[in-house]
Amino acid sequence: MNLHNVEFLISAARTSDFPKARLPEIAFAGKSNVGKSSVINRILNRKNFARVGEKPGKTIHVNYFTVDNSCYFVDLPGYGYAQVSQSEKARWGKLMEDYFAADRINLGVMIVDCRHAPTNNDITMARWFIDSGYNFVVVANKLDKVKKSQIEGNLKTIREDLELPEGCPIIPFSAEKGDGKDELIRLINAVVQ
Repeated sequence: MNLHNVEFLISAARTSDFPKARLPEIAFAGKSNVGKSSVINRILNRKNFARVGEKPGKTIHVNYFTVDNSCYFVDLPGYGYAQVSQSEKARWGKLMEDYFAADRINLGVMIVDCRHAPTNNDITMARWFIDSGYNFVVVANKLDKVKKSQIEGNLKTIREDLELPEGCPIIPFSAEKGDGKDELIRLINAVVQ
């Protein structure tokens, strides 16, 4: 799969906007300030393909990107920190529920902050993946901001707090430096082929 051959497809505000053409979908989920767009940009070797906002909560729809005409990267709205109205948060929540219920996800990429224990919203998102039966991987981003001596303990806390199934991988990742990128691309390629 050529990760350089990527284009924005649609910003879906409702289920009827989801693409009719079915391709494998790699869904990226994470709280509003975890660096979701930065992870996508690192995988694609692009600086600003997925928009990185100065304020959390920039992604407000389900954004579809076509990658080499062989899969979709799906950038889901961030959860948690964004300073938006309760009605907007409720709309995001409904959109997310509809997306998860639509049986479209081939691989979930759940992004958490490697520096901190998962939030209640992270735990809820992990439950959505687990309860829906989707294969997913946890990307522990911001690895470059953690002391080497803390990494193992932080990853253990993430696994335990999210109550991850035995086979669910956790990838220590740095969108800044590229650590973990090759491993994540291997998992994505395995799903797409």
